[in-house]
Amino acid sequence: MRVDWAFKPLGEICNVVGGGTPSKHNPAFYEGDIPWATVRDMRDEILSRTEFKISPEAVKSSATNVIPLGNVVIATRVGLGKVCLLSQATAINQDLRGIIPKSKNLDVRFLFRWLQSVSHIIEAEGTGTTVKGVKLPFVKSLKMPLPPLPEQKRIVTILDEAFAGIATAVANTEKNLANARELFESYLNSVFSQRGEGWVDLTLKEVCKDYGRGKSKHRPRNDPKLYGGAYPFIQTGDVRNSDHLIREYSVTYNEVGLAQSKLWPKGTICITIAANIAETGILDFDACFPDSIIGLVVDEAKASSAYVEFLLQSVRSILKAKGKGSAQDNINLATFENEKFPFPSLEMQLAIAGSLQEIRSAVRQLEFIYQQKLNALAELKQSLLQKAFSGELTADKDTSDVIRKVEEVA
Repeated sequence: MRVDWAFKPLGEICNVVGGGTPSKHNPAFYEGDIPWATVRDMRDEILSRTEFKISPEAVKSSATNVIPLGNVVIATRVGLGKVCLLSQATAINQDLRGIIPKSKNLDVRFLFRWLQSVSHIIEAEGTGTTVKGVKLPFVKSLKMPLPPLPEQKRIVTILDEAFAGIATAVANTEKNLANARELFESYLNSVFSQRGEGWVDLTLKEVCKDYGRGKSKHRPRNDPKLYGGAYPFIQTGDVRNSDHLIREYSVTYNEVGLAQSKLWPKGTICITIAANIAETGILDFDACFPDSIIGLVVDEAKASSAYVEFLLQSVRSILKAKGKGSAQDNINLATFENEKFPFPSLEMQLAIAGSLQEIRSAVRQLEFIYQQKLNALAELKQSLLQKAFSGELTADKDTSDVIRKVEEVA
């Protein structure tokens, strides 16, 4: 840390302003022209548009406050640690705080970048069971470096230039990542839409030895006496997080749990029908699962399990669309009862599944590489912020270093 810099509590040099939510029982409150921000609106560094706008009467009748344009808002509850600059005067809800400098000796963009540098500290301080938050005294107590105003502006100029290069690299990497995923999806869909000679349409039940929903009869389902044994209990999140094979689980049934459920064999195809709709995976071990998952034990004399799982992946978007519209999105067994799917010869199924597996492996490798690049760029950004607010940032050296590192990552 620079010994010649002053360090002062944030509450001493800034006004920290809270927010609130106007009553939902008065629709007129939400028919005004004053932007009203929640964490959902904090998509980019600049908060320029909000989902809701409220009236002056709504501001007067609630705890919300209008933060003048050009100032900073930070999430201190939901989305803990997110920071944005305001492009217009904006009212805020109770999950946000407006940070307004008390004097012109503090550059707002310097304040913004410093809050970015301590966002991980704010996030780590969060407490709470369902939603974590930090209290006002903690926010006000954060010690902020306060170099002379020209030095603040110099640091901001360096950071803005460096971050522009990082942002471009991130955007390009994210685009490449999306393209890699789209490549596989496109090929997957084309395989099952271009049927050849000898293909037939069959229901899933016609190619399965066992087919149905999982079982979890006991109520309440979270009764502790069901758990802690030797039998894996798969849930929708385990299916969603799998990559073709379901290899991990976090919960097990004991003998009591097994007695009110069903043990499905290794190789069973799982497809989720609630919560995480139409996610698929193949069990890599014997396991139980609830009725929010359908199990398919394929008759290997008629079909390939790998082929069927890829087939279900190809219609995922259609299945998800069928599950929309209820309080909790879901589909059911009847969705599949009369649905027919294309099946070539077993030999062809195995060839198709093998080809798709090779392509998926290549795409997964690309995804890994691109994700590593994104992680490296995020670390580079955080490293720059740390150097900036410890007084170690120099224009020529650090800017050229950043350009070199961005080029290496890209």
